[in-house]
Amino acid sequence: MSAARFREAHVGGCTEATLETRADGTQVLRSTEALGWHPENLGDLLAQWATEVPERTFAARRAARPDGTRGDWVRISYAQMLQRARALGQAFVDLGLSPERPIAILSDNDLEHLSIMMGAMWAGVPFVSVSSAYSLISTDFGKLRHILGTVTPGLVYASDARFARAIQTVVAADATVVLGEGQIEGRATRSFAELLATAPGAGIDAAHAAITPETILKFLFTSGSTKTPKGVITTHRMLCANQQMLRQCMAFLADEPPVLVDWLPWSHTFGGNHNLGIVLYNGGTLYIDDGKPTPRGIAETIRNLREIAPTVYFNVPKGLEEIARAMDGDAQLRQTFFSKVQAIMFAAAGLSQAVWDALDAHAEATVGERIRILTGLGMTETAPSCTFVVGTHARSGYIGLPCPGVEVKLVPNAQDSGKTEVRFRGPNVMPGYWREPEKTAEAFDEEGFYCTGDAVKLVDPDDLRLGLLFDGRIAEDFKLSTGTFVSVGPLRAKAIAYGHPCVQDVVVTGLNRDEMGMMVFPRLADCQALAESAGLAPGAGPAEVLHHPAVRGFFQALCNRLAAEGTGSANRVARLHVLVEPPSIDHGEITDKSSINQRAVLTHRASLVEAMYEGPTADPYLILPVKG
Repeated sequence: MSAARFREAHVGGCTEATLETRADGTQVLRSTEALGWHPENLGDLLAQWATEVPERTFAARRAARPDGTRGDWVRISYAQMLQRARALGQAFVDLGLSPERPIAILSDNDLEHLSIMMGAMWAGVPFVSVSSAYSLISTDFGKLRHILGTVTPGLVYASDARFARAIQTVVAADATVVLGEGQIEGRATRSFAELLATAPGAGIDAAHAAITPETILKFLFTSGSTKTPKGVITTHRMLCANQQMLRQCMAFLADEPPVLVDWLPWSHTFGGNHNLGIVLYNGGTLYIDDGKPTPRGIAETIRNLREIAPTVYFNVPKGLEEIARAMDGDAQLRQTFFSKVQAIMFAAAGLSQAVWDALDAHAEATVGERIRILTGLGMTETAPSCTFVVGTHARSGYIGLPCPGVEVKLVPNAQDSGKTEVRFRGPNVMPGYWREPEKTAEAFDEEGFYCTGDAVKLVDPDDLRLGLLFDGRIAEDFKLSTGTFVSVGPLRAKAIAYGHPCVQDVVVTGLNRDEMGMMVFPRLADCQALAESAGLAPGAGPAEVLHHPAVRGFFQALCNRLAAEGTGSANRVARLHVLVEPPSIDHGEITDKSSINQRAVLTHRASLVEAMYEGPTADPYLILPVKG
């Protein structure tokens, strides 16, 4: 256990577990704490807080200015949101919307988007929040077409006419289109304000009364980080059960209403289920952050965090890295951020130990104590959280022990790869994928455990309290020509850690080959800063930056270190290619949370992989280890 001083925080739920070992070698972990009572209709929470704390702000977002910047906060209270939910819910009932003809929302996070979700929830009409990148960044609308083709929406909402081309190209003619503002030439639309003006009546009351725990709340599509996105059926029971699990693990959520400053998209389970759910379940306040975890986009996040003190903070690792970097020269940011925060949590990828250590150092320098950093393992199919680590012993890669109510099954991989797959069963697990019965059947084992495809192992077999360690995705692992398994997850984590700050992610190569290699997606802004510090003129293009001697020297040193630390062909990097072309969302190489789809990259860049293994080349971006 660490001897460092940590801020006191009320935690529990997932700190102790029992371990059952079966004759076939499988093991089952269960929390020693039972899952507590919870409502089974998420709308009950909106009604509860609208009654108990009607004037408390449920959500706020900065108002847009004509010049594109954002001004003061526009707030919606719990009482106001309940009124909105009933009005919009009545409009949805009047339109005859249903699970067969649900609502699709194409927009970024905003107050209208949230209101539509609450109205759909109140009316028992499923909705699907679709990543705005599939409409605004994609050029072929492939994923948008797949999602809308799967759910066949009866109503499509978009914030403004920026979504016009996507709507005209993909949305069926019989779907009602609603816009927050503006119009679409050649397409009949209704306004959000018109729907909001609907007078609630007996129709919405009857629809709300008909909701059961198994009523579909939403369809949430997987990010497609390994395969084509699938529509996860998400019920009221799933979200309510998972939120109770989180409240028992992060018990401080019940001590005072949580305050979140959050950008994470509602089209993904972290932002749309986990974070938004925490606010609603615990009567908290959400400040919608229009920032993004990029060198340019982080400025708005920093502005918000300099003003609003979160009680718990959630982000992806890249976002925490940008914040830790900004704290280096921003005392006001440090002071506000650390003033009330009980915990920091990351998900969607592993947090490098370097960033973890930087956050610890900033906290100690600012408030004289560290803030516990939490994480766990969860997924879209499990609403999302299944395991959680809340102790101060956590390090990068730890994912903790089961949440109350979740059974965690550890199954040795049948391919004899030395890996152990983790599987989950509990009230937070999905009933299946929408309109995909074959994929649903494939997703569960004979005991009804959801098969994740993720590998884990115990941190210390002799000390169960330390919990589990993430060990990569089994589907990403492969064999060399020698028959030796390559464990991709640990290799990626090591390369990203050693390559800080110039490495965004890596894709491991070598299937059916003699040697293992890596393709590196660089952080171009950091590479450019390195090159400019060594004399490169500002404004150089990506190719010139990556070919600069200082940058090439950085990646040569990285390749040398990874090669030198390898103990055999399965973990020794024999070649490293720095990629000039960024990952493509149209080719499925990246999600809007910056998660890399290893399989898609290898497929799309198959010719490049071939070139990497053809032998000596003049390609300036292929680096071989220096033998010494």
